[in-house]
Amino acid sequence: MTLTKQQYIMESKRKSEEYQLDPNTIPGFDEVMSPLDLKRKFSEYESVLRVVRFFVKKLLDSLKGNPILIVISDETGVVLEMDGDETIKQTITQLGIRIGVRFTEESCGTNVINLALSGRCPVELIGNDHYHHYLFNSACYSVPFHYTDMNDLLGTISIMTSIELADPAYLTLLSMAVDSIERELLLVKQNQKLNVLNQIMINSTRSGIIMTDKIGHIIEFNDIAEQLTGLKKELVREQAVRQFKPMGQYICDVIEKGSKYENIQLIFERPKASSKVVCLFDALPIYDEHYQIIGAFGQFRDVTPLYEAEEKYNHLAYHDDLTGLPNRRLFYKQLNEMLETAKQNNHAFAILYIDLDRFKMVNDMLGHRNGDILLYEVSKRLKSCLKSTSTLARMGGDEFTIILPNAPEPDTAVAVADAIIQKLKRIFRIQGHDFHISASIGISFYPEDGLDAETLMIHADTALYKAKETGKNNYVLYAPSMNQSSHEKLALENSLRKAVERQEWVLHYQPQIDLQTGQIVGVEALIRWQHPKNHLVSPGEFIPLAEETGLIVPIGEWALKQACLQNKLWQDAGLPKIRVAVNLSTAQFLKKSLNQTVADVLKETGLDPCYLELEITETMTMDVERASVILDELSRLGVQISIDDFGTGYSSLNYLKKFSIHRLKIDRSFVRDITSDESDARIVGVIISMAHHLGLNVIAEGAETPEQVAFLKDQHCDEIQGYYYSPPLTADELEKKYLRNSTL
Repeated sequence: MTLTKQQYIMESKRKSEEYQLDPNTIPGFDEVMSPLDLKRKFSEYESVLRVVRFFVKKLLDSLKGNPILIVISDETGVVLEMDGDETIKQTITQLGIRIGVRFTEESCGTNVINLALSGRCPVELIGNDHYHHYLFNSACYSVPFHYTDMNDLLGTISIMTSIELADPAYLTLLSMAVDSIERELLLVKQNQKLNVLNQIMINSTRSGIIMTDKIGHIIEFNDIAEQLTGLKKELVREQAVRQFKPMGQYICDVIEKGSKYENIQLIFERPKASSKVVCLFDALPIYDEHYQIIGAFGQFRDVTPLYEAEEKYNHLAYHDDLTGLPNRRLFYKQLNEMLETAKQNNHAFAILYIDLDRFKMVNDMLGHRNGDILLYEVSKRLKSCLKSTSTLARMGGDEFTIILPNAPEPDTAVAVADAIIQKLKRIFRIQGHDFHISASIGISFYPEDGLDAETLMIHADTALYKAKETGKNNYVLYAPSMNQSSHEKLALENSLRKAVERQEWVLHYQPQIDLQTGQIVGVEALIRWQHPKNHLVSPGEFIPLAEETGLIVPIGEWALKQACLQNKLWQDAGLPKIRVAVNLSTAQFLKKSLNQTVADVLKETGLDPCYLELEITETMTMDVERASVILDELSRLGVQISIDDFGTGYSSLNYLKKFSIHRLKIDRSFVRDITSDESDARIVGVIISMAHHLGLNVIAEGAETPEQVAFLKDQHCDEIQGYYYSPPLTADELEKKYLRNSTL
C-alpha cells in the first residue's frame, strides 16, 4: 500500500523516537567514508556523476538568484557532491554535513534522502515536517534516480532552501531533471557496452542520428533527426555537413581534429511552426580497426520540455501572473541596468510611480475577482501610453512603475503622466458595472533626484504621496522640500495612534433645520481631535491618514457611541427629541460586525434607534447587492439611513429604490453655486423632485446665504444644514443656544 506524504512522515518520526533521537539536538553522523573509500566511490561513479553534474548545472543556471543548495548522494545515502549557495553550504558544513557522510534514519532522523531512497519516489519536507528542530526553517526536496533498464537505484538529487522560499515547483524541476538524467545515463551505459556502429538501430532510437564519411559528407540521417532539426533527409544525404548549422562545425572538428563533444546544447528554430526544438548533441569520431578516423557520429536528444519548464519558471519568477508585466524583481534588475547605461553614456531618465486612487474600496465593494479584472484593464491602458523602449512593471497590489529612458527634460515625463491621467478618465465597464478609477503619480529623475535605485524609488514614492495629499488624480515631481513633509506625516501618524489610545476626541454638532417650520430636527456629529498641545485638529488634517492606516475604525466607533450617549443625555434632560447623524467610513461599512456594533451601542446608551441616523457615501453602494444586505440589516434595527454627498459619486437614482434609506443629502458643491450656475440649480431641483417621488426626504448641506436658502425652500427641500444657520458647536453651546429654544 502506498503511503501518503503525511503517513510516511509520521512513520519516519515514529522510528526516530524509537531510535531515541533528541529532536532538540543536532545529530551526528555515525558513518563517514574514509578518503580511500571515497576515492574508490568517485571512480565507480565517474560516468554517473559526469551526467548528473551537467544537469545539476543546468538546473542551477535556471534557478540563478534563488538561494538553494543541491546535494547528490549515492544509493546508500552517502553525500558525494554539494553545489549551489555558498552561505547554505557553509552553514550545513558547520552542522557536520559534508562529502563522505552517510545519511541514515538511525542517526539523522526524518530526512528527504533516506525517505526518497526507501520509498523510491519524490519527497518533500517543509519546516516541521522534519524531526529535528534545527531544520524547521528549511524546505528540502529529493528525487531518487535509477538505471531505468534494470530499475537499479543509483542515488538521490536533493534541493535545500529556506522555508520562506518553499515552492512545489522545485520538486517538479527535480523530477524533470532526473528524467533527463536517467535517459542520458541509459545512453551512456549502452555506449559503454556496444561499438558505436552497432549499438544503434538507426531508426529505432529516440535520439536523432547523423553519420558522415571521412570527408564530411552525410551518409545517415534518421527520422528523429529529421523531426528535431526540420531538415529533410533526402536533401541532406551526400551533402557536406559543414553547411548545416549549428551542428556542422562540431562534426567537422571531430573529423579534422579528432575532437569529442558531449552534451552540447543546440537550438533549432522552426519558423513555420513558430517554435524551437532544444537538443543535447554529442559528436564522436568513428574509427576503423587501425584506429584511423573514417567518419563521425552525432546524436541529438530532445530536451525541449526541460528547457520550456526552465523558461516558464524564469518567466514566472520575473513577471506578474495577473498582468504579464515585469514584477518588482525584474523592474529593479532593469532599473539597475538602466543606471549603468545612463552613467556610461551620461543619459538622463525618469521614474514614474503610480498608485490607483481608492482601489481598496473598489476591491472591497466589487470583490477581488473584479478588482483583478480592473487591474488588468488599467495595465493595458498604461501600456498604450508608452513607447516600446519604456519599461512598465507592476510592483504589487495597485502600484505600477515606469522607467522612461532618454528623458533629459521634465516635459517628457509630464506628457506621459498627463496621458495616463486622461486615459484613466474613460469609464471602465466590468461585469456589468460602470465605474471610474483615477491614479496619483510621483516622478523622480536621474541624476537630479538620485544616483542609485533605492534613492530614486524613495523620492518617486515621496512625490506620489504628495500627489495623494493634494487631492489625488494628478502627478507631482519630486522636490527636496518634500522630505520634510514625509517626516511630518510620520510624526502625525505616531501622534494619531496615541490619540486613539488616549481618546483625544471631541464631537461638535451642526444643527439640521426643517425649512418649513424653522425647528431643529437633527444634528450632525462632527469629530475633532483635541490635541494635547491645546488646539483642535480639523478632520481634513487627520481623517485621510486615519483611513490609510486603518485607525478610522476605532475612531468611528468612538464617535458613534459618544454621539448616541450625548443625544440620550439631552433627551433625559427633557430637551427636544432630535436625531443625531453619524458618518460611517468605508472600512466600518464593510465590517461584518457593523450591525452588531450599532446594536450594542444603542443597547449600552439606551438611545431609541429612531433618533440615530447613519450617513454613508454614494461610493459605498457601488456593489448594489452587498450594500442592500447591509442597509436592510441596519434598517431592521430601526435606525435612519442617509446618503451623504449625493451627486458626487457614480450611482443612479434608480438604484435607490433597492436600498433601505430615508434621506438624501445634497453635496455642498452643488448648493454653493445654485444661485449663479443654472446647471447646478437644475441638478438640485431634479434630485429633490425624484427623491420625493421615491418617498425620500432631502437635506441640503453647505447653505451659507439667504439666496441659497430661498432657492432650496422654493424647490421644497425638506431640511437644510450650513453656516447660514450655525457652524458646528460644542454640546454645551448647542444646548444653550438652540435646544432650549428649538426654533431658529
